[in-house]
Amino acid sequence: VMNVITIEDYKSTYWPKLDSAIDQLLTQSPGDYIPISYEQIYSCVYKCVCQQHSEQMYSDLIKKITNHLERVSKELQASPPELYIERFNVALGQYMGALQSIVPLFIYMNKFYIETKLNRDLKDDLIKLFTEHVAEKHIYNLMPLLLEAQSTPFQITPSTMANIVKGLYTLRPEWVQMAPALFSKFIPNILPPAVESELQEYAAQDQKLQRELIQNGFTR
Repeated sequence: VMNVITIEDYKSTYWPKLDSAIDQLLTQSPGDYIPISYEQIYSCVYKCVCQQHSEQMYSDLIKKITNHLERVSKELQASPPELYIERFNVALGQYMGALQSIVPLFIYMNKFYIETKLNRDLKDDLIKLFTEHVAEKHIYNLMPLLLEAQSTPFQITPSTMANIVKGLYTLRPEWVQMAPALFSKFIPNILPPAVESELQEYAAQDQKLQRELIQNGFTR
């Protein structure tokens, strides 16, 4: 028989363990080895779900990750333009990497609370948090820099450009409209086959977008 876990137990013993594990996962560099016991965290989540603390745990997790992403966003805002793309790429990669560990750790909560009670999915919810708290706030600064980098060889590595463009497309496919030519370089079949007569029109649209971005206060 499982011992009863009161809300006080949850707050004083169980959540702090989860909290520090999530911290480590969110801030690790790719390839880091983290000294956390997945077994222990997994069983911690399982016990809390069995004892009806899913709602509280879900709310704590979302709050925790939201606060982390707001910090990430502020750090990006303070980045100089020449480091901005690289830092956005690191932030995106680090977060998506962390989700590969965080989502499986909360698999019981996902199965018995998020999917059944909320009709949602934890991974989707956590990706949406990054979209809302980081990507949406930075897309209008990032886009002109990406377009500029694309026309300046060696300014950023092709793999960085590919990661960011594919990442943005995953977060919000309609962002393609902001720079169709750029997205089409990395994502197959998003542009209709171009007819030669339309190429000038594409170029004109591209220049129009650049002008609009500049009018909205984005400098080259």
